[in-house]
Amino acid sequence: MDQQTGFPIKLAAPARRALAGAGIRRLEDLTRMTEPEVKNLHGIGPNALRQLREALAARGLFFAADSNIS
Repeated sequence: MDQQTGFPIKLAAPARRALAGAGIRRLEDLTRMTEPEVKNLHGIGPNALRQLREALAARGLFFAADSNIS
C-alpha cells in the first residue's frame, strides 16, 4: 500500500489518473462512491477494480453500495 494514499502500489497509472480526476485522493474517499461509479471511470479496468476492492476490504472498508452488507 502507498503510505500516503492507501492505494495498492501496483495500481496502474491510468487508474491513478482516473481516481485523481474524480477527486479521489485517498483510499477512504472511495467509500463515498459505489462500485459501478468507480468502474465507469475511464482508466479503471477489471484489475484495478479488484485491487481497489481488496485494498478497501483489508481496511474493513467498502464501496458505498457495499456498506450494507453484513
